[in-house]
Amino acid sequence: QVQLVESGGGLVQAGASLRLSCAASRRTFAVYTMGWFRQAPGKEREFVAGVSRGGSRRDYADSVKGRFTISRDNAKNTVDLQMNTLKPEDTAVYYCAASRTAWSSGSLDYEYWGQGTQVTVSS
Repeated sequence: QVQLVESGGGLVQAGASLRLSCAASRRTFAVYTMGWFRQAPGKEREFVAGVSRGGSRRDYADSVKGRFTISRDNAKNTVDLQMNTLKPEDTAVYYCAASRTAWSSGSLDYEYWGQGTQVTVSS
């Protein structure tokens, strides 16, 4: 089991930046592929960004490429999502998730989830 706790959400204006952080409880954090997902009202949960166990591979949804950056620190058991040039369509609850698979962007492959943090971007 691994517990994930997100922080850093909030209300910002379009064009602003936010940094989300996720802290994991387990010392074996490095064995997990980590991902950020989001869910807007009335929409399905979608993949935002993912980072491989060692951090060498990163992938992003097309809608956030060039604006968001995912990073992890295995020594601190944390994974962050730097979000720049935020848009109103980025408004959603953002979830940190951990997967024991080598790599996946599918939510069904992620076994552990945080409680989510709200990001609201006003126009």
